[in-house]
Amino acid sequence: MTKNYHIAAVPGDGIGHEIVPAGSRVLEAAASASGFGMHFDHFDYGAGYYKKHGVFMPADGLATLKDYDAILFGAVGLPDVDDTLPAKDYTFRVRTHFEQYVNYRPVRNWKGVQRPLRSKQPFDFVVVRENTEGEFVQVGSQVKPDSADGMGIDTSIFTRKGIERIAHYAFRLARTRRKHVTTVTKSNTLINSLTYWDRVIGEVAGQYLDVEHRYMYIDATSANFVLKPWIFDVVLTSNLFGDILSDLGGALMGSLGLGGSGNINPEKEYPSMFEPIHGSAPDIAGKGISNPVGMFWSVALMLEHLGESEAANAIMEATDKTLAAGYLPVDIGGSTGTEALADKVIQHL
Repeated sequence: MTKNYHIAAVPGDGIGHEIVPAGSRVLEAAASASGFGMHFDHFDYGAGYYKKHGVFMPADGLATLKDYDAILFGAVGLPDVDDTLPAKDYTFRVRTHFEQYVNYRPVRNWKGVQRPLRSKQPFDFVVVRENTEGEFVQVGSQVKPDSADGMGIDTSIFTRKGIERIAHYAFRLARTRRKHVTTVTKSNTLINSLTYWDRVIGEVAGQYLDVEHRYMYIDATSANFVLKPWIFDVVLTSNLFGDILSDLGGALMGSLGLGGSGNINPEKEYPSMFEPIHGSAPDIAGKGISNPVGMFWSVALMLEHLGESEAANAIMEATDKTLAAGYLPVDIGGSTGTEALADKVIQHL
C-alpha cells in the first residue's frame, strides 16, 4: 500500500505564491520517483488574509494545521500591512503553539554559484537556532512613549527547559556530522540571561564528551562566518543571534534565495513547518523570477524530517546538477525563471 503524506501548503504573501507551487511540484516528483504520495491542502493565511478579515488566520487555523504531517510555508508580509504583525500573528504563533523549538538553517556551497568570498575552500554547517524563547518572546511594553522620559522595554526569557532541549538537539546533530558544536553567546555583557545560557549548555555538553564544544561571542562569530566559515559544523544560537547569523549564512552562499529552513518539533508531536529563509519580496512578486532554490532545500528538509531521506537527497542532487549546468535564477546573475528552474530540477531527478 502506497504511503501518503498530507501537507498543509501556506503560500502566504508576495513570492510565496510562486515558490510554494514550484516547490510542491518538485516535492511531488521526488515522492513519485521514490514510491510514496503527497497530498496538499492550500490555505490563504497571511497578510493578504489579514487585509480581508482583520486576522492572519481564522480562529480555528492552528487546530486545522495540527492534523497535517507537515506545513510548507512561503513567506508573510506586505508593504501596506504593519510589519510588526506578521511574525507575532502568524509565524511566532505557529512556532510556539506547535513546539517548533528548533530552527534548522543549513549553509553550504552550491555548485555553479558564484559566492562573494574570495576563498574557494568549501564550507558546510548548520545554524541551530532556539526558536520559541530568548529575545523574541515579545514580553515588554512602551512606557509614556510620547513624553520626554518615555521608554520601550523588551524582556528576553531563557528557561532551563528551553535551553536544555535545544542543546541536546544540537549535540545529537553534531554526532551525525563532524562532532563539533560552537555555542554563540554574549555573556560578557548580557550577564544574567546569557551566563545562564552558557551554564546550562555547558551542563548538557558534559553528556556528549565525544563532541568538541566551544563558546564564541556573537561578534567574533560574525567575523569568522566571513573570514573562515569552514571552521563551523553545528552553530548553536539563541533566537535573535540565530536569525541574524542564518541570513549572513545565506549571503555567504551567494543569496538569501538559496537558503532553506525547518521549524522543527523533533518529537513529532506536532507538525513541523518548512520555509525558505527569505521574505515575501513584494517588489518582484508576480514576475516569475523569484529564486525557488531555498524552497527546494526546504522541501528536502521536510522529506528528511518525515523519514524519506532518499527522496530528500535526490532533490539536493538534482538541484546541484541544475545549478552546475548553468541554469541559475535571476538574483544570482542567471536568467532562469521560477517555473523553468523547477522544470530543470524535475528533469534531473
